[in-house]
Amino acid sequence: MRFRPVFLLLFAFVSPPLLAHAEPRSCLVVGISDGDTLTARCGRAGSYEQIKVRIAAIDAPESKQPYGQRSRQALSRLCYAEKAQITPRDTDRYGRTVADVACNGEDAGSRMVSGGWAWVYDYDGIATKRGGGLFKLQDAARAQGLGLWADSKPTPPWDWRRERREHHWSDALF
Repeated sequence: MRFRPVFLLLFAFVSPPLLAHAEPRSCLVVGISDGDTLTARCGRAGSYEQIKVRIAAIDAPESKQPYGQRSRQALSRLCYAEKAQITPRDTDRYGRTVADVACNGEDAGSRMVSGGWAWVYDYDGIATKRGGGLFKLQDAARAQGLGLWADSKPTPPWDWRRERREHHWSDALF
């Protein structure tokens, strides 16, 4: 059967709303990439599906950034080798599932922000739509100097990545 472009176009418009209302999946966390990204194995023995998951509404320091390894370790302590409830919300430009993740009954995004291991990342207003609780957790972590907030001027990962891109481009020009 050959797919026609019209079918693919229709699928592109239909799939995001379906994903936004996806049912939670119980999966085993088999890898931690950094403080906001994990790999999970979902399904039954013999028919596992491995998915890369970006935790919704947070952004953790990059692995080479200050606090990056400690952020990764914090997520690992919470989720690695544990069953996680993964509720898909979207797919990012890298093909990762953007999802709410709960490990041991605890919301991983809230835990990472409250411990000072991630910033609130209000992409598409997800954090705001949830009532702003993540912002309150971030403010409390900052006030207590927890995690990355122990640094006098922590650099958000989106700024750190932009600086690296700009530095890379300026090196390429000269």
